[in-house]
Amino acid sequence: MTAAPETIVDALRAAGEPTRLRILALLRHGDLAVGELVTVLGQSQPRLSHHLKALTSAGLTERLPEGAWVFYRLPTSGWARALLNSIFEQIDQTKGDFPADLDRLEAVRQSRQVSAEAYFSSVAPEWDRIRAMHYPEDLIEAAILKLAGPGPFHRVVDFGTGTGRMLALLGARAQESEGLDLSHQMLTLARSNLAEAGLTHSRVRQGDVTATPFPSSSADIVIVHQVLHYLEEPERVLSEASRVLMPGGQLIVVDFAQHDHEFMREEFGHHRLGIRNDNMRNWAEHAGLVLEEPLRFDPPKDLEAGIAVLIWSGRKPANKKEVAA
Repeated sequence: MTAAPETIVDALRAAGEPTRLRILALLRHGDLAVGELVTVLGQSQPRLSHHLKALTSAGLTERLPEGAWVFYRLPTSGWARALLNSIFEQIDQTKGDFPADLDRLEAVRQSRQVSAEAYFSSVAPEWDRIRAMHYPEDLIEAAILKLAGPGPFHRVVDFGTGTGRMLALLGARAQESEGLDLSHQMLTLARSNLAEAGLTHSRVRQGDVTATPFPSSSADIVIVHQVLHYLEEPERVLSEASRVLMPGGQLIVVDFAQHDHEFMREEFGHHRLGIRNDNMRNWAEHAGLVLEEPLRFDPPKDLEAGIAVLIWSGRKPANKKEVAA
């Protein structure tokens, strides 16, 4: 994608200021909140907000509100990303302010890690209790990888990303991937996990899985992992996944099979006690998706109160002939 000459001139003017260039260099390493940039650059928030407004107006950064926080990121594609890549290919980032900025960025990441670990410690007992009720997670993840295939994938989108585990699992097979979640605490944890895994092309943002910010026909895989049982209208998620998938793209849904453990509503906030296969089929059909029979993973036999896990795989038809078939 190209841009008008005046657009490029405006972008070069915006980038051609020392603090803004430092901001752009930092954002090449991942999304950052305004407060984090204040810590790294040692400048006031009003001053940095002014610079960020200029960069965003020029199309060089994107603004992502997240509760009381505001994160900034670089565009993933298009003329702006190509321009920034070209600029930084010519810059010696071992000189000037860049090395010290990266050192301070690492301190910010460590602070994120501490915050993420504190939150995870608070929810870990609940997660451990649920994990103990179903088939081993590593074997379920192996099945997800097998269903997804070797790739490479252009773009993977994770609805309800939580800790970012699915992005980390599929990250090595994707050119880029992005997760969506409503919880700021979960997104903090996901950012920390993805940074630790070195997946700079995997990003997360806050949003509603029934009305996502992603363009239509923009992903070749959408994954929905242990999300639907929390929702009153899961069918809206499948419709949204169908919109985001490109023709021929794959949907992977992982969730509990129907069960009768009523305590999971009160203790864990589950709206549904698992997902019935006939409901999933109806939702997929209305969303225009072709769904295969699910893989079923029964809990270990020695568990008194186990839950089966189902993995569905579906496709968005590539053409009308495929829909008729």
